[in-house]
Amino acid sequence: MASISFFLVLLASLLAVSIPGISVVDGDAVKGAVLELDKSNFNKTVSNHDFIVVKFYAPGFDLQICTGLLIFVMFFMCGHCKLLAQEYEKAASILSTDDPPAVLAEVDATENRKLASKYKVVSYPTLKILRNGGKIVHSYKGPRDADGIVAYLRKQRGPASIEIKSVEDISTVIGENNVAIVGIFSEFAGEEYMNFTILAETLRSEFDFGHTLDAKLLPRGESSVQKPIVRIFKPFDELFVDFQDFHLDALEKFVEEASRRIVTILDASSGSDFLRFAQSEEIKVMLFFNSDRKTTTAYKERFYEIAKQHRGKGFIFLAGDIDATNGRLESYGIVKKNAPIVVIEDAERQKYIRPNLEDPEDIVEWIEEFKEGNLEPYEKSDSMEHPSAKDEL
Repeated sequence: MASISFFLVLLASLLAVSIPGISVVDGDAVKGAVLELDKSNFNKTVSNHDFIVVKFYAPGFDLQICTGLLIFVMFFMCGHCKLLAQEYEKAASILSTDDPPAVLAEVDATENRKLASKYKVVSYPTLKILRNGGKIVHSYKGPRDADGIVAYLRKQRGPASIEIKSVEDISTVIGENNVAIVGIFSEFAGEEYMNFTILAETLRSEFDFGHTLDAKLLPRGESSVQKPIVRIFKPFDELFVDFQDFHLDALEKFVEEASRRIVTILDASSGSDFLRFAQSEEIKVMLFFNSDRKTTTAYKERFYEIAKQHRGKGFIFLAGDIDATNGRLESYGIVKKNAPIVVIEDAERQKYIRPNLEDPEDIVEWIEEFKEGNLEPYEKSDSMEHPSAKDEL
């Protein structure tokens, strides 16, 4: 339990600073636009709709474990639930006027636990998009303010991938702050194109997709690009990455790795990136630094280079100012006086903590010692005096 709570308190640190994407509606939220579902009417209602959004909520507070990460499940109507409830009602009212109208519904998961379990709901509120009478299910990955919900769901009701025919079409797919995936083809036919459309349908709730016959229309495009190719555009790291293996498994793995930051940054704006990091099954390497120190830049730059070298090799990386933890990891010895600190978490959620780094190359040394099995996992009774290698205990 202690190892699991490590990421819970980090998440709590972020939420204590801000809750991105959530705002309070001015005045009373529109009532009655959200459909109330339960076990008696859920299946019939869902089967009658090609597109329906369901919010699973809990009017209370409890704790559950999901993929090794301790997640809050509400049992006294927490702030997330209250704020989203208002925004969701307002969005439902707006979308009910579309032609055809979009249906937004909700389920009290504490009273309908089997439904929540069926849809793998482990934290509340959770939104699911159900298509084709419930045969296709996607997790909602969009904003949580009313306007954002409306825009996201209207896009979700359209095609999974948008054809880019002109420069004007680009803005519908590629933006300044989103990750966009574009397939460039000689013709919209063949196995490569079909696999791309399957990928787009599978991941449409997470990314924006487009396809085109003309690479010159794209930012940083060129007419000599070898078709077919998949290009990921992103507002961080390399800005774009190309890939030409159109086997579905390879495409999915490529998107998973290339769409993730080389180093996840721990700060108030990193909520979704942090959750993706925390829920990953890969080995995690984390650097906590003290921004007040003159040497911090050197540690951050070296950490980034190390992360690049380990990309696609089963390791993922996170870095953050120790102040971002709001003191919630002091029981692990993660305090300013011990910074810079590197933490490795293995697949069993055991942690290997190296405090008081003296040189950026100490990070490399710690990772190599971990790979060779020379480290002992941290126990809360351990001293924070370096080192904790087996041969030096």
